[in-house]
Amino acid sequence: MKITLITPYAGNSRTGNRNTAYRYAYFLRQLGHRVSIQVNWDGRPADMMLALHARRSHDSIYRFAKSCPQHPLILVLTGTDLYRDIRHDPSAQQSMSLATRLIVLQDMGLNELNAEQRDKTRVIYQSVAPLKLGPRLKKHFQVCVIGHLRAEKDPFRCAYALPLLASRSRIRVIQMGGALEPDMAAEARTLMREDNRYHWLGDLSHGRTMQKLARSHLMVISSRMEGGANVICEAIAAGVPVIASDIPGNIGMLGSEYSGYYPLENESVLAKRIERAMNDEGYYRRLQEQCQARKHLFNPEREKKALASLLSEIGAH
Repeated sequence: MKITLITPYAGNSRTGNRNTAYRYAYFLRQLGHRVSIQVNWDGRPADMMLALHARRSHDSIYRFAKSCPQHPLILVLTGTDLYRDIRHDPSAQQSMSLATRLIVLQDMGLNELNAEQRDKTRVIYQSVAPLKLGPRLKKHFQVCVIGHLRAEKDPFRCAYALPLLASRSRIRVIQMGGALEPDMAAEARTLMREDNRYHWLGDLSHGRTMQKLARSHLMVISSRMEGGANVICEAIAAGVPVIASDIPGNIGMLGSEYSGYYPLENESVLAKRIERAMNDEGYYRRLQEQCQARKHLFNPEREKKALASLLSEIGAH
């Protein structure tokens, strides 16, 4: 089957949506399908469209639905879709109505949909290939933050928490990700000057980012909205426990009973969580065990089988 896969981000972009698109393409090709990744649909015939992002991909979704009304159209809902755009954006809402099936990346995403939308929605957790477990740094307790610097990520919350930790703390915070908004790079440089425990490393390759992650003791994900962050899968695969903002997208990934949440935008509680993870072996071990208990959800074979099952369900062979 010929599948057109639409993602608003392609080429050299290192966004989570781009990574999801390339991973889906890999699985679909393994299942025997031909996949063309496009930012905007080129109008060439296809047996099916799989699109990421209801609002950004709306033009392609609309044109495909009108040109090929009998062909299946699967829409993957991203974090900005679920927790912002579908509430008020007409184009995002129309994309959902045109889709044959919807995919959300964690089970809390279902709570954002009405009954009719839930009926055609499937939960497919993202996956990550096994990562080499690196030796943790001995000189520092390293906390990593991974993600492009943009408002939705609340990217500097971990840096804001640093002054609330003991001044002689052996903690070091490394942040990886390019600045996607004009003032973000300037703020990162200012924060580095103010506290030499904070290091913004910029936009690293995925391989280098994973090396840094594997040597860290903790990962902080401070986002205001997430559809289902792949960096959580990567941290768990690397054996690195997570401290996360208590948003639905993170809770859907880590579970409602997870012990590592802090209230969104609250650097005071975040600092306490980090300090406890650094100094309380029992707490740190509990975070590790709770993360590893979720690891099976992020298995690549599980994700591929879920995609195959969805295609079978809609009669796409």
